[in-house]
Amino acid sequence: MPCHACGHPSVDIFYEVDNVPVHSCIMVPSRQAALDFPRGDLRVGVCTACGFLQNDAFDGSRTHYSQKYEETQGFSPTFRKFQTELCKEQNAKYGLRDKAMLEIGCGKGEFLTELCEISGGSGIGIDPSYRPERNTSEAAERIEFIVDFYSEKYTHLRADYITCRHTLEHIQPVESFMRMVRSTVDDKPEAVLFFELPGGERVLREKAFWDIYYEHCTYFTLGSLARLFRRTGFQLLDLYEGYGDQYLMIEAQPGDPTQGARFPEEDDLAETLADVESFRAGIGQKFKTLRQDLHDVTDRGGKAVLWGSGSKAVSYLNTLGIQGELEYVVDINPHKHGKFLAGTGHEIVGPEFLRTYQPDAVIVMNSIYLDEIRRNCAELGIDTKVWGI
Repeated sequence: MPCHACGHPSVDIFYEVDNVPVHSCIMVPSRQAALDFPRGDLRVGVCTACGFLQNDAFDGSRTHYSQKYEETQGFSPTFRKFQTELCKEQNAKYGLRDKAMLEIGCGKGEFLTELCEISGGSGIGIDPSYRPERNTSEAAERIEFIVDFYSEKYTHLRADYITCRHTLEHIQPVESFMRMVRSTVDDKPEAVLFFELPGGERVLREKAFWDIYYEHCTYFTLGSLARLFRRTGFQLLDLYEGYGDQYLMIEAQPGDPTQGARFPEEDDLAETLADVESFRAGIGQKFKTLRQDLHDVTDRGGKAVLWGSGSKAVSYLNTLGIQGELEYVVDINPHKHGKFLAGTGHEIVGPEFLRTYQPDAVIVMNSIYLDEIRRNCAELGIDTKVWGI
């Protein structure tokens, strides 16, 4: 399959996993339904011409996003703090007061709503998973939410500021998608775009296979992301990492891609290819190490739980083939409680469940939340070992 970012005729496959769930954040009502969840394969390759990563086995017809999709991180104080600071930074940078804003892939509308609260602007949010009954902000009256996918039928929408956060990695034809976005600002040369998405550099260097899953059919580094934006008619304003270097941030405007700012992070192709080789050579040992970490608890009769029931947990459990070694996955999102993880059927419980369960180990799926989760455990009176993968 050719590269979906630059059209190079082939990619080098370096990571393969069979029979993974095609969704990670759809709430499954029973253990059997979770075990029977539809599956697909991972065949992740790198384009040696532009450094873009993609799943060659991805079939978009197998994914179905709807209001059953439960992706929000907004119940975490750590994440809410990050989001508030980001909204303030974007407002200060681009003077969004009284501006029209458009968010492509707005999820539950949390970022766009807070951005409108802080700036006083108005907005349009587009996402098939939006739930209007959850948005009680006064700013919601200034926002039109469209429960749908962004497509050609919405390219007539005009905005001074366009944001797209944690959506591009779900889109296979990324070059044609960005050209579609570019067409919405043909007559708005002053419009600003802000995109945020997971960082491929960290995945490769940490061998973080738990961040590789079917829904994410594309993966970027800062350099490959910048190259895509330039290729599709944008000039860069800023390029950086955030949220503990887990996320990539790019800010751009329509215009001559040879003009505007240039960043040293764009020249990362050789480094990316070296990181791919390191991942390929070391991923087997990473599997062994993480399995052993869990068995060090359970082989002595101890009880372990995962904390965080999102895509990372689904990938971790399914890739490592973990079943009876642990029973429960903890999440602070009440909309997930009593549901089951796709593929393995582990039940999702709230933190309060641990008062009676009293696990010997809590494995945190994202280490950025370690301090928050340790505080939660202390408040619940749970004396246990807490560590991040």
